[in-house]
Amino acid sequence: MKRKGVLRNKEDFTRLRSKGKSFGSKYAVLVVLPNKLEYSRKAFLASKKVGNSVQRHRAARLLRESLRLIEKERDISSGMDYLLIAKPAINDSKCADVKKAIEAAMMKAGLF
Repeated sequence: MKRKGVLRNKEDFTRLRSKGKSFGSKYAVLVVLPNKLEYSRKAFLASKKVGNSVQRHRAARLLRESLRLIEKERDISSGMDYLLIAKPAINDSKCADVKKAIEAAMMKAGLF
């Protein structure tokens, strides 16, 4: 069974990368684009620039957990597509640092 809050289609990723607004932080890049749904969809990427498969998976877990904590604490606008792309600096960071950086990028984007 598919979860409805996850971006999966190649067309959605292409549209998000080409038409979305990007906001950078120390550990990640946030790409945001409104969708025509009443719920938000999320995706997390860590390229080979981040490191080997263990480091990429840890980076994606840090991004996922940080966004989960932010959603729990704050009221984030719905009806948006989010793409969080990990930067190589995320390897030596803690979850609290990543959370703070993502919050700053979301603040720049005006999502709160």
